[in-house]
Amino acid sequence: MSLKTCIHYLHQLRKNERGAISITMGILMVPLVGFLAMGFEVGNWYLLARSMQNAADATAIAAAFNGSDNYVVEGKAVAAQYGYVDGSNNVTVTISNTAACPGGGNNCYSASISGFMPLLMSQVVGFRGDASLNGTLQKQLSALAVAKPQVTPDKLCLVALASSGVAQGLRTNGSPTGNMNGCDSMSNTAAQCNGSNLGLGNSFAVGSNSGCGTKQYASPKLTDPYAYLASNVPPLSSAGCGGNYPQITKHGNSYTGGTSIHGTLSLNAGNNFRCGDQQLTANTVINAPPGQPAVLVIENGQLDLNGYQLTSSNGTAVTIVFSGDNSGGYQHTLADLTNGTGGLIDIAAPTSGPWSGVAIYQDPSLTSGVDVAAAGNSPTWNITGLIYMPHAQITLKGAIDKSNVGKQCSVLVADNFQISGNGGIMKSDIGQCDQAGLTMPTTTIPGGVALVQ
Repeated sequence: MSLKTCIHYLHQLRKNERGAISITMGILMVPLVGFLAMGFEVGNWYLLARSMQNAADATAIAAAFNGSDNYVVEGKAVAAQYGYVDGSNNVTVTISNTAACPGGGNNCYSASISGFMPLLMSQVVGFRGDASLNGTLQKQLSALAVAKPQVTPDKLCLVALASSGVAQGLRTNGSPTGNMNGCDSMSNTAAQCNGSNLGLGNSFAVGSNSGCGTKQYASPKLTDPYAYLASNVPPLSSAGCGGNYPQITKHGNSYTGGTSIHGTLSLNAGNNFRCGDQQLTANTVINAPPGQPAVLVIENGQLDLNGYQLTSSNGTAVTIVFSGDNSGGYQHTLADLTNGTGGLIDIAAPTSGPWSGVAIYQDPSLTSGVDVAAAGNSPTWNITGLIYMPHAQITLKGAIDKSNVGKQCSVLVADNFQISGNGGIMKSDIGQCDQAGLTMPTTTIPGGVALVQ
């Protein structure tokens, strides 16, 4: 072949464009496959992230609905139903009930789920992921959800703290005809009402709840709402008793022991101290400066109405405080030790000052000699304000009503309540506790859950 012919064929080859696209596609195939792989893999990440988010949402809602001490257990059980088991396959499920809430507060429930997905074709374009597990590059994915319980505050007029561990903080014996006028109750253990719901509106209990109230709710424990008021109780040395606490040895008209109260009991504004047992020997009226709350502090003694009436004059506000110690077998309570009936106490709490809304207060350090045998029956209780006996068993056998000189408000807090006969409280409405100066204890009625993040 001549040189001229070779040159001709070379010119023809240079002008021939057949197969150019194939060459170009061959060159571009590597990045194209890489981008397709990335798109496929990123799509998988998105789908897994959505699955995690759905699981986190459901977990946070379940934990918030639970609201009790085992909210984490329930939350993790829900996450497991979505395939995310804490500690398995590098999955972490974290649940908290102290998450920050939008708008303030830190009582929201949060659920976070994280896990890893091995890298596939995305490595072609140089993506190295977030971690290397067992020699394999991994991409970490996570989801977070925050839920807030939607609750309605509910005021309580009967609270059984059950700090003694009593199995039933609220119990009825027989079939009492209670009249609570829609009052709501709370028991830090179980509640058992036989034969009558006691006229309660809502009944809350930590344990089982049978027969009490129109509606029953499971509830977490209620922290003692009035223990902080113990800081107002004067130190024992303030009374000046010098260890001398006269005790009652005989009741009735021929009483012996203790200190007699009769006719008029004049109290100054502020603290008024009494040592040992106090026993009425005639009907008695409490007088104190109008508008200036008086506090009757009974140290290592009880107040025995002895079949008589203790009333406060109109305009007199008084708080009765039982203080002392647990030695000596002292009684630290309100009683009527006569065999008959007729004893009555009719007092109204102050509406201002450190004892605002508090009618009777047992120092929470007192754990013995604190029980009340027949409240509302012997003696009759007409009391406006808080009756606080945190370690006492109160046996209700009659009705407790408001004071004749006070607002419509009576709230009882004790260790436990045993109700029999016609036992009941709040013969009158309790809707005036605000005017009576008392901030009522509250719990919450569950009302759903809302995702807030």
